[in-house]
Amino acid sequence: MKYLKIPMERIGVLIGHNGEVKEKIEKITKIKINIDSKLGEIIIDDHNSDDPLKSIKIQNIILAIGRGFSPDKAFLLLNNDYEFYIFDLRDYVGNKENHIKRLKSRIIGKNGKTKRVIESLTDSYLSIYGHTVSFITNIYNFEIIKRGIDKLLSGNKHASVYKYIETNMKKLKNNIYDI
Repeated sequence: MKYLKIPMERIGVLIGHNGEVKEKIEKITKIKINIDSKLGEIIIDDHNSDDPLKSIKIQNIILAIGRGFSPDKAFLLLNNDYEFYIFDLRDYVGNKENHIKRLKSRIIGKNGKTKRVIESLTDSYLSIYGHTVSFITNIYNFEIIKRGIDKLLSGNKHASVYKYIETNMKKLKNNIYDI
């Protein structure tokens, strides 16, 4: 049994219209999920599962939905080639709300430009929710996007972060095609 908690306003998204998201997770993984919609608590009943990776995948799907991703994007995590990561902005600036807003703004950019650029350069999905920045990406791009976002959160200039991501994505693509 695994216990998770997600924000109350995301419980409805996890359940889905007429329970379809919850049902889809249970059908695909053959693992039962119990959701307490009053407390925002989720119990993953994986004691009958023959695959411990399924339990981890369900946890990541639930956490991704809890961090603002749509179920469709969260379901990418069923694929072994996709990873999910959460940055807690409080690790960078503490609990000061105006500092957290500033960091969120750095990741979003003017009219969403920074978020769009990072997503398109890395073929990833970003979500800025509450005091977190999360991403879903394939395993090959994982370290590049993680380091790029860390650089932005640490105060590096946007242009230098874009350059870092572009350079490393080109290197990655060249290495993949050389194989």
